[in-house]
Amino acid sequence: MSVSSVEANTLFAELPAVRPSSFAQWRALTGRIVRTMATKGELVVACLTPLVVTVAFFLPLRYVMKVQGIDYAQYVMPIVVLQTMAMTMMSNAQLAAFEALTGLSTRLQTMPIGSLVPLMSRICAGMVRSVVSLIATVGYGYVIGFRFTGGWLQALAFCGFALTVGVVLTLGADALGSLTKNPEALSQALTLPILIFGMMSTGFVPEASFPSWVRPFARNQPISQFAQTLSDMAAGHLSWAGTWVSLVWLGALAVLFLPLAVWASVRRS
Repeated sequence: MSVSSVEANTLFAELPAVRPSSFAQWRALTGRIVRTMATKGELVVACLTPLVVTVAFFLPLRYVMKVQGIDYAQYVMPIVVLQTMAMTMMSNAQLAAFEALTGLSTRLQTMPIGSLVPLMSRICAGMVRSVVSLIATVGYGYVIGFRFTGGWLQALAFCGFALTVGVVLTLGADALGSLTKNPEALSQALTLPILIFGMMSTGFVPEASFPSWVRPFARNQPISQFAQTLSDMAAGHLSWAGTWVSLVWLGALAVLFLPLAVWASVRRS
């Protein structure tokens, strides 16, 4: 051993061994994203977007549905909640694409950081945005007449299920963002599925309002099932018979999106 090596070992002998903490890394990266959202007004946008969605969905059809004996505020709020979760999904997709485009993702892979820490930090920051949006959405819903009539337990189940749907969709969007590295194109690509599945769902209008040939799709597609489950929770009618299809859809999407998001996040480009 050379003299310089001995001196170096003696110089740093009293310093504690470095033990990277994945929790501390996650906390730092998540805090960075949340601070950016707060300082750049993204959390304000997360509060205002549900207002736009609520007004756009509620006002055009409330009188038509009232004639049919439907309390449209109660009927439409589940799909409004799901649409606001979709907005969070798009924001996370753009964040993942931006980090991949600017080389931040590659840079983090060269550092002693847990391989899943960047992905988890983006998902958790997206959860913060989802919670803010959900609180705002429920508040706007109460203004137009929406109520939780099934008690606080089912109200909590409503919020928990909505956030779970948001997390699962965000996983898929994060994977797409990491793979495409194009925030602008990704935003345009995700807008069309959101509109199609939202407008062609029974959460927006009853199944009888659709042409007969499209009713099977409108009734059985995942957004319709999620909206129906949220509606049952809000009304206090939650049951296994009315929930298992939604859980199957949610589980299938999670099985598809979670491995894809992990692979897209840890792969070396």
